[in-house]
Amino acid sequence: MAIPGNISVSSDYTVADQQRMTQAKRYFAWQSELSQAQLGRRVLEVGCGLGNFTERLLDRELVIGIDIDPNCIAHHRARFAQQPQVQSRVLDALDPAFLALRDERIDSIVCLNVLEHIEQDQTVLERMQQVLPSGGRVVLMIPAFMALYGPIDHHLGHYRRYTRQGLVATAARAGLRPRLLHYMNTVGFFGWWLNAKMKRQEQSSAQIATFDNYIVPVMAKLEGWVRPPFGQSLFAVLEKP
Repeated sequence: MAIPGNISVSSDYTVADQQRMTQAKRYFAWQSELSQAQLGRRVLEVGCGLGNFTERLLDRELVIGIDIDPNCIAHHRARFAQQPQVQSRVLDALDPAFLALRDERIDSIVCLNVLEHIEQDQTVLERMQQVLPSGGRVVLMIPAFMALYGPIDHHLGHYRRYTRQGLVATAARAGLRPRLLHYMNTVGFFGWWLNAKMKRQEQSSAQIATFDNYIVPVMAKLEGWVRPPFGQSLFAVLEKP
């Protein structure tokens, strides 16, 4: 059984789409815990959406959430209006203005389930590298294996799915080196493959709920002990030399 790769939400979604995917609370928490542990004190969130992951970073010194969707940023800004350490900006990572973020002394960038929506992914990674100091990190959650690509990916606006080797090569061209790379969600791998073969256009709420309530708690523990050789998603921490 699969679960939406874009739990944390990118700007390609409508607000309604993003709210629907918050059903998968346990899966989102699993992804979030992995990501939070790798981030520093001054964080840039690329593709912040409605701020579901931002909510988990309120203990940081600075969090800048950017998204290309003005509606998402309006929601994000209102949600964190009482949090002075959180900034909300309409900004495209491909815009030259992105490079001005160097002045914010960002030490880490998080981009959860967003990179696959960007055709020029290497260029975006290059921009991220340019705003980070030496030793700065880019934390990614991205869908894995093009063999799983199907109508749901197309509907979600995915240009691609990734492998470890492919991401390492793209990151190297962007001036980043891998610090941590592993697949996650082995059960979701088979569910996503089945969805692709059956040419399903979307996942049902029942499918998401069953996965989230009964499979995620067990799988998160098991994969915490032994990293799987494949999975529905790829978790990556890249570093600027």
